[in-house]
Amino acid sequence: MAYKESTLEQRTIEFISKNQLVPKDTTILVALSGGPDSVCLLHLLINLRKDLKINLHVAHLNHKLRGPESDDDAWYVIALCEQLKVPVTIDTRDVMAYHKLKHLTLEEAAREMRYQFFSQVMKYVNADCIATAHTKDDNVETVIMHIIRGCGIDGLRGLQPKSTMTLREESIPITLIRPLLEVSKQETHQYCKAHRLKPRDDSSNKSAEFFRNRIRLQLLPALREYNPSIDTAILRLASIASDYFSFTEHLTHEIWATLAENKNGIIYLDRQKLITLPRAMQSQIFRQAVQAILGNTSDLEASHVEDAIGLLKKRTGKKLNLPHNLRLSLEYDRIVLARENQSSCIFPAIKSEISLKVPGETQLPGWKITTLVTLSPYPIQGKSKFSACFDLEKTGKIFYVRNRKKGDKFQPLGMTHQKKFQDFMVDARIPSSWRDRVPIVYTPDQIIWVVGYRIDDRVKISKSTKKVINIIFERIEESDCGFRA
Repeated sequence: MAYKESTLEQRTIEFISKNQLVPKDTTILVALSGGPDSVCLLHLLINLRKDLKINLHVAHLNHKLRGPESDDDAWYVIALCEQLKVPVTIDTRDVMAYHKLKHLTLEEAAREMRYQFFSQVMKYVNADCIATAHTKDDNVETVIMHIIRGCGIDGLRGLQPKSTMTLREESIPITLIRPLLEVSKQETHQYCKAHRLKPRDDSSNKSAEFFRNRIRLQLLPALREYNPSIDTAILRLASIASDYFSFTEHLTHEIWATLAENKNGIIYLDRQKLITLPRAMQSQIFRQAVQAILGNTSDLEASHVEDAIGLLKKRTGKKLNLPHNLRLSLEYDRIVLARENQSSCIFPAIKSEISLKVPGETQLPGWKITTLVTLSPYPIQGKSKFSACFDLEKTGKIFYVRNRKKGDKFQPLGMTHQKKFQDFMVDARIPSSWRDRVPIVYTPDQIIWVVGYRIDDRVKISKSTKKVINIIFERIEESDCGFRA
């Protein structure tokens, strides 16, 4: 194809191709604010859609932050899309109310609501990705913002040509592409002027109230006094950071399966293997763990990663709170990353004391407990740690189940004396967060079984045993501790 007036079209299609941003037959949702950058992006994609074999749909959100000016932006977008003959979806959301409700900054609230809207439109029009009009000027500002907030190598990379993000309360990540990431704002303005496009001017871009604006209007001009080429230097730093990050990311992917496991959205990391890794790879492992749960690491700062690495040498039971209600917990030989409303505990909670039917079945939330009276131990396939056999003459026929109580003692199998539960659970390396959930089976006379761990030595089967009581615990449903049977 011969491009007539501008090399910007050629550069854009080459950038899209080089970074593999869009395969053929892709439907792109174009985020259109009405400003020069997004108008330039839309016009370019319309001109290139035959060559790229893509479909386009436009989305615009009225944030209601600038009164009539915001309404005029929406009408402008409608008129432009009619003129360019591209379908558009427009909505209005109260960002100010959301900002107050969620206790976010106004910038954060606007961004979050905007991408919530984009995600909804994506599903409605069956789009594959969202195209945003971020330029290399935006990238410079982003890197500086990340440095000020205390980022690691990941943050130094700045904006990427293609990335994914997962919104709050959503599990499926959305794909973002940035076709103009190597284009300057000056070029987008020139393109609009050359094609007689008349984009809107957002007055809020001049407000020092917003962090990014202060970077653009105050900090960057000051930095350019020290180095007129500071923008180029920052982008060079971002490129070097990207190369370094890609290398460590590649190494991390190679070893991830050897030390990490994802069960029902909870990440388990092998503590001992992690300790032996270089610090840079430890950092990357923690970032990948967060990425596996949230779909992005946008709010994970270098200080969070440093604290996570520091946790490796702490004593078991220590915890660390991370952004987006994530919690990192140290459980003996492993580190567990989960949302705050999840737990690695394999035991469904027992709310109250309950008596068991003998023989028969007893059900309680998360558990089905079966008791069988036999002449010999009942053959349990795989010898589950949730099944045990006892001498019926020593136990009697009355059994109860509860959680531990202060002062509990029992005589673990193989021992000649009683042991406090707390001491037993520490020696058995039971995570502290599990200990109040471990079921305890007892009779009117004594505790006979710490389910999943050890029976009491005084009720074990012997050669003189005449009748055996078999007790079998089965997990039967998803519990509130994150386990699915």
